[in-house]
Amino acid sequence: MKNQDDIYYIDRVLEGDVSAYAVLVSKHKNLVFSIALKILGNREDAEELAQDCFLKAYQSLKTFEKKSKFSTWLYRIVYNAAISKTRKKKLEFVPMDNYIIHNYTEDEFTAGIDEIDAEEQKVMIERAMQNLTDDESLLITLFYKGENSIEEISNITGLSMSNVKVRLHRIRKKMHEELSAMMEKRLN
Repeated sequence: MKNQDDIYYIDRVLEGDVSAYAVLVSKHKNLVFSIALKILGNREDAEELAQDCFLKAYQSLKTFEKKSKFSTWLYRIVYNAAISKTRKKKLEFVPMDNYIIHNYTEDEFTAGIDEIDAEEQKVMIERAMQNLTDDESLLITLFYKGENSIEEISNITGLSMSNVKVRLHRIRKKMHEELSAMMEKRLN
């Protein structure tokens, strides 16, 4: 099968070609696992949850209405299942503040990092991400790695779109400060 969009494979599965579902699993397995791992914090639990969610999505595929992207629907299933599994752990919700936060542009965020090679950039970004909370890491992963829109992240997490925007802004600011400190140490 050629590399088609998700709807093509969904239609194939619904027409009886169950092997087409393997393409969807292969395409989305890394981010499904990442979401589960960010929330659960345990590799084995995340693997089990990812498998359960793919099975649940397969069994519910006929209810997918195609109004949103398949990935948004699938990631919402994973998110909800992971949250259900960790109900004892209270999620931290950041309230909307009444003050304006200095807004970093993406150019400011990446300024100076272009001066170092790609491998060192990757190491620095990974190190900065280790200092994020699980919730922060999840949002950044959904936005940048998963290439989900603010609206899609809102649908996946259940947060309001404005709360997602504020959180992403704060995370970018936090990472900018962390990367700036690393760059300063590197130059000294």
